[in-house]
Amino acid sequence: MKFTKMHGAGNDYVYVDCFAQSLPVDAASLARDVAHRHFGVGGDGLILICPSEVADVRMQMHNADGSEAEMCGNGIRCLAKYVYDHDIARRKNLKVETGAGVLDLTLHVGEDGLVEEVTVDMGKPMLEAAQVPTTIRESGPVIDCEVDFAGRTFQVTCVSMGNPHCIIFVPEATDELVLGLGPAIETDRRFPHRTNVEFVERISAGEVRQRTWERGSGETWACGTGASAVCVAGVLTGRTDRRILNHLLGGDLILDWDASNEHVKMTGAAVEVFQGEWPA
Repeated sequence: MKFTKMHGAGNDYVYVDCFAQSLPVDAASLARDVAHRHFGVGGDGLILICPSEVADVRMQMHNADGSEAEMCGNGIRCLAKYVYDHDIARRKNLKVETGAGVLDLTLHVGEDGLVEEVTVDMGKPMLEAAQVPTTIRESGPVIDCEVDFAGRTFQVTCVSMGNPHCIIFVPEATDELVLGLGPAIETDRRFPHRTNVEFVERISAGEVRQRTWERGSGETWACGTGASAVCVAGVLTGRTDRRILNHLLGGDLILDWDASNEHVKMTGAAVEVFQGEWPA
């Protein structure tokens, strides 16, 4: 099986072109094997690039633990780069089918004819507790709600960008919080589908720093849907503007929550690292 390793802001995945070869029989098992940092290719998961009946291409994503996820903002940027650079769809405006719906992407091509950056229309955030989903509240949005996790109280905002996010603004996103509390919050019973967890430092109204404990993958160097959710949470809690620069461990993302249509747009780099062949 031929594969391509790619990353967006350090959020890295193994990509398989299912236009050129068959869809894996057991994608969950394959994801666990190829994503293993010591015994596999290494990555935050597996992304299959598949034909679609409703868009230019379909993204099927599996986390490093094999679980299937709805969407990945960094992953979809890299998918768009692959689709353009490898002539699957040579268009600068793409539609990609995901588990969170069909998304529109704008590709920014460099002088060498290859995609350098991608802007993703992440769509409207979902804020109702049942949509996230979370049972922290019976109804309505969860915005700066005081919630106890492992004996500590935090102000929590919950946002779905097609997948669930729990955003916590903190003075410093320490290892104690991210690595210690991240796993406990991910699997907390008040998140019936588990959740991604963002610990966020506010630098200014237009700038934040984010660390993410990602559902099914552990800490990742970046999370595009998480960065989008942080942008929304920052506005809802009065901490940030609608347009922010977000510093993640693997690089920077620009987020803009458009007031005219309530869509979040995310712009960031997409990088192809190497190609290889995985033994059958």
